[in-house]
Amino acid sequence: MKVGRVVNPAQWREERIALLAKEKALLRERDALSAERRELPWVLVEEEYVFDSKEGKKTFAELFDGLNQLVVYHLMFAPDWENPCKSCSFWADQFERNVVHLRARDISMVAISRASVDQIEAMKARVGWTFPWYSSGRSSFNYDYGVSFKEEDFAAVDYNYRTIEMDITDMPGVSVFVKGDDGRIYHTYSTYGRGLDNLNSAYQFIDLTPKGRDEPPDSGMQWLRIRDMY
Repeated sequence: MKVGRVVNPAQWREERIALLAKEKALLRERDALSAERRELPWVLVEEEYVFDSKEGKKTFAELFDGLNQLVVYHLMFAPDWENPCKSCSFWADQFERNVVHLRARDISMVAISRASVDQIEAMKARVGWTFPWYSSGRSSFNYDYGVSFKEEDFAAVDYNYRTIEMDITDMPGVSVFVKGDDGRIYHTYSTYGRGLDNLNSAYQFIDLTPKGRDEPPDSGMQWLRIRDMY
């Protein structure tokens, strides 16, 4: 690795403190943005979604598992794919062990894909994932929340709040839902694309290093593999 700019400890400390001021400013801005996000209006979920799992059919309400908040990771895995998306698998590795901590904050976190239950369960066993993961293959859920697309619509689809040309049936995203005091379910937030960035703890560690992500633009994360394929 090429040697970077070398300075004495005193100069390094001075430059580090200057950067720290910018980091703190960014954190304060992010806190303000998070507060604004929490104030977004809610949208009533009127569709009666039903999902498939190894335990059988699950209503949307049952995915909350007795809690009031639900975070859904839209994990790219279509019924005709051999493997799920490697990038989504990277993100799944990050939240795999966090589900228990989220429960302590009244949050149920699940993954949802169009793949069959058999495909999902085989993948969980293969890589050791334990988080709840449901199949939406027999419902319109993925299409309604902007992460799945029909080939006849590829010329102009709505993804990440803009109209773009698409060449794949499934894309990633995160959606948040809540149960109101009236017992009904509401959609409060969805994010896609680089909006998922901060949810990947591995990238946050990588960003601390001199090489950083070291990914050429539009590289498609070519370095990445599903965890058992390196």
